[in-house]
Amino acid sequence: MTARVGVVTFPGSLDDGDAARAVRIAGAEPVRLWHGDPELHGVDAVVLPGGFSYGDYLRCGAIARFAPVMETIVDAARGGLPVLGICNGFQILCEAHLLPGALTRNQHLHFRNRDQILRIESAGTAWTNAFQPGQEVLIPVKNGEGCYVADTATLDQLEAEGRVVARYLAGNPNGSQRDIAAITNQAGNVVGIMPHPEHAVEALTGPSQDGLGFFTSVLKHLVGAPA
Repeated sequence: MTARVGVVTFPGSLDDGDAARAVRIAGAEPVRLWHGDPELHGVDAVVLPGGFSYGDYLRCGAIARFAPVMETIVDAARGGLPVLGICNGFQILCEAHLLPGALTRNQHLHFRNRDQILRIESAGTAWTNAFQPGQEVLIPVKNGEGCYVADTATLDQLEAEGRVVARYLAGNPNGSQRDIAAITNQAGNVVGIMPHPEHAVEALTGPSQDGLGFFTSVLKHLVGAPA
């Protein structure tokens, strides 16, 4: 049976169509989920896409965190549902307290859009098991508020528990502490990433196809998950 991966659309979402396309290329069935509908319609995993949900008012992700669909996603994620938050989706995951820390204004105060080298630090999550630890990938980054921050105790805990999923190489585009580009929760089913793997799934349109591994990883995870 083909896995069904939900892609949420919020008012102001920008990359939901690209995320759905990446899911399809990976071999799963994308299921469009609406922010105002609390039902997940039987999906096996969820992607929170990039964009500017609710116009980034108050704080990025602060309003989207209270959308009806997020109440269901938070409960399901705590029960083991794989959830990937990309860029604005990462911000929403932090606002929903599914991941620690916060994403703040880039230190240089400029929007940054470029192809970015990352090093995969953890291949033990539902979204990165297709990679090898230490593998370098090339994925676009585009953000104005992508600077990951947390208190020292939280950063040390992420490091000690192997929950830093990816780091920036060849230059930090936003000033994120300890060059953190992606993190995961303790269970490894929830991952937030600031760069955009959905923009690196086809040779025609991306700088590489390195991003596809995030989407094929969750399919591999679902095959091995208990029924």
